[in-house]
Amino acid sequence: MGRLTTHVLDTANGVPGGGIKIRLFSLDGGRELITSTVTNEDGRTDSPLLDEAAFKAGSYELEFSVGEYFAAAGNELADPPFLDDVVIRVSLADDSHYHVPLLVSPWSYSTYRGS
Repeated sequence: MGRLTTHVLDTANGVPGGGIKIRLFSLDGGRELITSTVTNEDGRTDSPLLDEAAFKAGSYELEFSVGEYFAAAGNELADPPFLDDVVIRVSLADDSHYHVPLLVSPWSYSTYRGS
């Protein structure tokens, strides 16, 4: 069965991104909230965002609340922060394991399909 997982790395401070709010939306048939969670101290979610019966092929959006995270971490930010919510759109096609890491600082981010 397919699953979708993620984790966040804070590249500005060289630590896992713990305490970051994540929301997952389905984009098929409109933007519908599927789940919301918060990363643990390792920058990961405690369970997959999608797995088993909940996993369906389609288009999704992951929304990471990084502005709140960096403000709480004491990083000096512009007002408003340059990056507030990072949104990543992905298409899931089959019953594979999709892993979407987010490497983020207050000023930039990158992502890739991990393993």
